Amino acid sequence: MIRQGKRNTGLLVMVTLLVLAILIAGCGGQKPAENQPAKAEKVKVAFVYVGPVGDAGWSYAHDQGRKQLEKEMPNIETTYVEAVPEGADAERVLTELAMKGNKIIFATSFGYMDYVQKVAQKFPDVTFLHCSGFKTANNVGTYFGRMYQARYLSGLAAGKQTKSNTIGYVAAFPIPEVVRGINAFTLGVQAANPDAKVKVVWTNTWYNPATEKDAAKSLLDTGADVIAMHQDTPAPMQAAEEKGKFAVSYNTDMRNFAPKAILTGPVWNWGPYYVKTVKSILDKSWKSEQYWGPMSDNIVDLGPYGPMVAEDTKTMIAKKKEEIIKGQWDVFTGPIKDQQGNIKVQTGQKMADKDMLEFNWFVQGVEGTISK
Repeated sequence: MIRQGKRNTGLLVMVTLLVLAILIAGCGGQKPAENQPAKAEKVKVAFVYVGPVGDAGWSYAHDQGRKQLEKEMPNIETTYVEAVPEGADAERVLTELAMKGNKIIFATSFGYMDYVQKVAQKFPDVTFLHCSGFKTANNVGTYFGRMYQARYLSGLAAGKQTKSNTIGYVAAFPIPEVVRGINAFTLGVQAANPDAKVKVVWTNTWYNPATEKDAAKSLLDTGADVIAMHQDTPAPMQAAEEKGKFAVSYNTDMRNFAPKAILTGPVWNWGPYYVKTVKSILDKSWKSEQYWGPMSDNIVDLGPYGPMVAEDTKTMIAKKKEEIIKGQWDVFTGPIKDQQGNIKVQTGQKMADKDMLEFNWFVQGVEGTISK
């Protein structure tokens, strides 16, 4: 009895000492979780692309901007959805991104406009930015660059290069953005070569390499010796190179895809805009607006030249580019005539932004019609 009692007492002491040791070790180790500083959550930012990021064109250019945003702002977490059609599927994708906690959503194609408006109404705490559109709301802004300025400069290069005086233009859809680009390009062509004409073929596609290449071939077959485009792939450029002709690319520096053909091309630089805009949203200084940035903002530019571009052409373009950047002159400054020879912009008059954004007519020098 006595021995058993002593054994129990000894066991109790050992257990007590073990518990105390565990408690002491716990006090001397890490602090309780509730005393640890909370790790800041990254702000989620999403992008919606109309084409694949590997298109080498429009969506690729936006994705380069997304990567720059993520690199310069480590507190940002980005995601993207590619190849989203401009239809009801866009509404589904935008809704899902908002429901997943994305606080900022960039919708990067014109055809997303009405779906952005619809989804934005359901998620007032999410900021939506729509590229190339014209509808805004309290939590929706639009953004674009004055690509027509770079288009004009590329037209100068094409006008100087053509020998047949026929330049082909593979165009996506007959919307103001595309019409404006064709007109600016043609004004540049004719400033360099008044005898040259710009022939337009519509594809009604943004990303369809086969269709766009066939359109370029049809223009080459009718005598075009330079091909320009408003498409998201380098396919029209490759068609020109295969025929031993020249080309003006778009969106990005595409020279690797057709190095013997590409003279130069208008390019996008979205990164600075994305960084600036996200910062303004986070510091609450952002307000809904219709941003349309000029070349001086570095959002648009003219890409590098191919070796076939003459030095006098480069000098001419550099001079005009300087005038544009300094605000001394802009592309749609009169006199400007339409296809029928009617004066649409008087001498010395500069076309208003509203009219440029609603372009529904071609300038003199364009061969083609604006129809679906």
